[in-house]
Amino acid sequence: MRRPSWKPSLALAGTLTTGLAVAGCSGSDAATSAYPSWHNTRINVVSRMAVGADVVAVTSMRPEGALETVAMSLRDGRQLWAHPATMAGRLPGMGVSAPALVRQADGHSVVVALDPAKQGRWNATLIARDARTGAKKWTRPVHSTFGPQRCGPYVCLSEHTALAKARMVVLDPETGKQLWKLPGISEVEWADKSRVLLLRLAANPMVESYELKTGKLQWQQPIEQALGPGIDLSGGWAFGAAGDDLVGYVAPYTNPKTKKVSTFGLFSVKIADGTINWMRPSVVRVYPSGSPGLAPVVRPVDPNGAYGGFARLDPASGRVVGQITASEVPGSGWWLAFPDRMDKLGFLQHRAKGTAFDLAAGRPVPAEGQRGWSFCVTDPKPLPLRGQPPGFYSTAALCEYDLGTGKRITPPSTPPPWFTGSQEGWRLWRDERGGLHAVNDQTANSPGMYG
Repeated sequence: MRRPSWKPSLALAGTLTTGLAVAGCSGSDAATSAYPSWHNTRINVVSRMAVGADVVAVTSMRPEGALETVAMSLRDGRQLWAHPATMAGRLPGMGVSAPALVRQADGHSVVVALDPAKQGRWNATLIARDARTGAKKWTRPVHSTFGPQRCGPYVCLSEHTALAKARMVVLDPETGKQLWKLPGISEVEWADKSRVLLLRLAANPMVESYELKTGKLQWQQPIEQALGPGIDLSGGWAFGAAGDDLVGYVAPYTNPKTKKVSTFGLFSVKIADGTINWMRPSVVRVYPSGSPGLAPVVRPVDPNGAYGGFARLDPASGRVVGQITASEVPGSGWWLAFPDRMDKLGFLQHRAKGTAFDLAAGRPVPAEGQRGWSFCVTDPKPLPLRGQPPGFYSTAALCEYDLGTGKRITPPSTPPPWFTGSQEGWRLWRDERGGLHAVNDQTANSPGMYG
């Protein structure tokens, strides 16, 4: 899944413990002694997390640089099993692929991931395993792929991605049987039990809706209809659901030959029929921030490439619900920081006094006493992955800072829902050392920064 890099430059535009013990969040009750929580620091999580049927599955990196698929109990963080994993044909800008975890009708779930086992001309093997026991269910040889994805009750896989005959296949997670296929490369952006919304990666990229059982096309919407001509997905993209709508973001890309910048911005379509709800061309998504479907924060960019102020948008309408002007943005050397509820915008100066603004009112507030979440590191190092091209990074971790002093707050509290998201009442996050943390605070299902 290609995402805009989380590196802070784009902000401009062990032991296993279980128990009831995460300190309360600043400004919220997200985690107190009343909520079960756990921490698994024996692994080094480098991918997003897949959750379903009381299991969480991740891709972890071993000390020697090898990847493995790890399944853990969602209730207590106990490791259930681990098997070697790999990537075959995935591009570094997409980040490390996560396993696909699909819940079955009987309540059990299946974890599908890429195994290093080669078979003749095939570079890897897609393997489905029982989520709790790790027992192998079926295999499929793979030449090249961006990785498996859950699509409702099925598994979607873009395969042969490095070949002219690239296609997406929809598989039965219980048997591996191919149900239907589409030519070209597609990515799942949303799905329920009967429908899947795909981003078709092509010269004229589209969002398309298909009936899951049959593969029947229900509607299609060219992204150019929303943002204008000149789309190039090389800069990255991100999607998030907002109720009955899907909000999408396409990042700018500068063509190295022509020096021209591609079309970019945010837009929203109705999941039911693909109708465009609203569009915000020529804005860049800032980081860290919420999913486009939950709390998009953007900066406008004028035709000359000059950045404007910052604005938080309502994902349902695209309207501005809080902003500061370009003249209020401080000089340089800052990193964005947001509190739990994203009602304020902070400009963090490491180990120095920063500045803060009330987004709704659009006015400055004292930095003293203000807390904000920002990236833990400002110069991340690529992962030393064995047998993979350079340039892969782990998913980012957030740390909490005192904006009045620019210092980290220790011990850290629980990261905010706009960053972690929530699934099945659980919120999970990776710390800066790769450890996995979870709290069951019964937050409603919502997307996090990574969707």
